[in-house]
Amino acid sequence: MSKRNPRVLVFDSGVGGFSVAACIHRTLPGAELLYVADNAGFPYGDQPEQVVIARCCSLIEACLQEKPCDVIVIACNTASTVVLPHLRARTEIPVVGVVPAIKPASQRTVNRKIGVLATPATVKRPYLDKLIRDFASDCEVVRLGDPNLVRWAEELVSGREPNQHQVNEAMRPLQQIGVDTVVLGCTHYPLLLPWLRESMPDVASWVDSGEAIARRVEYLLKHADRMPLLDGPGELSGAAVGTACFSGPAPAGIERFLEGMGMPVADVKSHWPGLK
Repeated sequence: MSKRNPRVLVFDSGVGGFSVAACIHRTLPGAELLYVADNAGFPYGDQPEQVVIARCCSLIEACLQEKPCDVIVIACNTASTVVLPHLRARTEIPVVGVVPAIKPASQRTVNRKIGVLATPATVKRPYLDKLIRDFASDCEVVRLGDPNLVRWAEELVSGREPNQHQVNEAMRPLQQIGVDTVVLGCTHYPLLLPWLRESMPDVASWVDSGEAIARRVEYLLKHADRMPLLDGPGELSGAAVGTACFSGPAPAGIERFLEGMGMPVADVKSHWPGLK
């Protein structure tokens, strides 16, 4: 049997992790992607920590039984803050989490004013306090946890675009401070960049973790001697890059949405593998 190309499991509570999956695909076009979304439990920011831990671990383990993977990426800031040690204790597969890009933002800002866009749950996490204290203690850091941003990103799948006036209103706290750098502290938010840039044209740098995660995945595959054999996922049909699995109903329009991102998938599965 020929050696298969590496398979990377990308996990999120919704479609935001596709922004990370796109970075991985650009860096490693030969790797197969297994995208797993616990949209039946969305949004995670409203769930108790123990529920998030149980859902993530159970769903990922069930998916791994169906499709063995070489690297697991938790492409969800909320889940990464609570799930990583528990999942790593239950698998030998390398697990990569998401950290708000405070350090690179502190290196890019000129006026030392940084905005952090994140979910309401993430902006309150002690680990964000530590990141700011460790890497941006000399900066004025404004946190903004607007609950509407994730919803607007999810609605993009069905073709519904956010109202620019509402985005402008949501960004007003950062506009008033005059930040020149904004951290996208949720993987959903890169999907909203056209509207965010329109709202804040003076921001010089929008910083997320997608490229850093892709580099980490590449490093782990090289270290395990599991780099892609081909330029594209050879076991898949056409130009498809993998499979998208949803614990609830697959969002209407997801195939068209992924094609628009340059990531057509071979299969979309709903209610898979049965976690409610």
